[in-house]
Amino acid sequence: MANAQSFISELLAPADIQINGNRPWDMQLRNPTFLSDVLARGNLALGEAYMAGDWECEQLDVFFCRLLAKRVHDHVRPSRLIWHYLKNRILNLQSPQRSWLVGQHHYDLGNTLYQAMLDKRMVYTCGYWEHAQSLEQAQIDKLELVCKKLQLKPGMRILDIGCGWGSFMKYAAENYGVECVGVTVSKEQVALGKQLCENLPIEFRLQDYRTLNESFDAIVSLGMFEHVGHKNYRRYMEVVANCLQPSGLFLLHTIGRNRDVRGTDPWIAKYIFPNGELPCLSHIDTASRDLLCAEDIHNFGADYDPTLMAWHENFERAWPDLSEHYDNTFYRMWRYYLLSCAGAFRARDLQVWQWVFSKPNLIGGYRRP
Repeated sequence: MANAQSFISELLAPADIQINGNRPWDMQLRNPTFLSDVLARGNLALGEAYMAGDWECEQLDVFFCRLLAKRVHDHVRPSRLIWHYLKNRILNLQSPQRSWLVGQHHYDLGNTLYQAMLDKRMVYTCGYWEHAQSLEQAQIDKLELVCKKLQLKPGMRILDIGCGWGSFMKYAAENYGVECVGVTVSKEQVALGKQLCENLPIEFRLQDYRTLNESFDAIVSLGMFEHVGHKNYRRYMEVVANCLQPSGLFLLHTIGRNRDVRGTDPWIAKYIFPNGELPCLSHIDTASRDLLCAEDIHNFGADYDPTLMAWHENFERAWPDLSEHYDNTFYRMWRYYLLSCAGAFRARDLQVWQWVFSKPNLIGGYRRP
């Protein structure tokens, strides 16, 4: 264990992180026996040890930002994670049968949790902070941006793939006079979404995107592509191309990686988003080629940092009430999730892209609003 602690201390030094140091981003050991496991299992062991209370850090977001900015993880090659890598390369972890797991595991955790954590519209994707000073305004600005990019007009019929609780559909119906169909794999989202969108021309469906086969004037997908997986990217784009009217536009909003890496972080995969996978730019380009024309690519990944920090603040504020439904292990897991992700976006290790696609040969081209 002493050798492991010494080695990890050396790894952390370039990021200016100390073990048992006195800065808020330093790592405080409570039970150092987990350190050897970290060298074997990487962030999976690090996250599990945090959940168990084996170490503390006052500012986890800063800890991870420093860690990722200096690419400390490149110097650790966890041998026990080879199966995780091979599994993502070989198996289709997002098959029609497995696609429902993320709905059950994550999105069906309880609407009370998400109502407490998110803005009042329940937007569970990155806000747009160019002019916003609050989470509420950042999410309104993002929804408005999406509507303008799609060039919505009254009477249009819109498909929302991965519609969540209907935040985009509700905003678009109320402000642009469109009707919407939303598909999701979460029963809880459908149940609450129907209540929130009552008396609006909005239809919720508990449906896998691969079964869609009808025509829409525009298509949007906000934060769902992360659950598609590289073995299904082409099929996803084929569904979109088949359902999109010749003059229609498709907006894809997704988290992405700077590098071509299959699978996702093993801790995130096990505890937060089972079978998730983040694309890189070339994945999306290759999958859409000859089916759709990429008209615009907009990166505002840095905006996910303040979004996640606002969600964390809301979560912490609501925890006294939420603790009646979730235990302390869940609290530490959720804190680790939100703050480690904030650090990753702050370090620009992760991105957020909005792609606007048209059918090929769109007359007159496209102009970003």
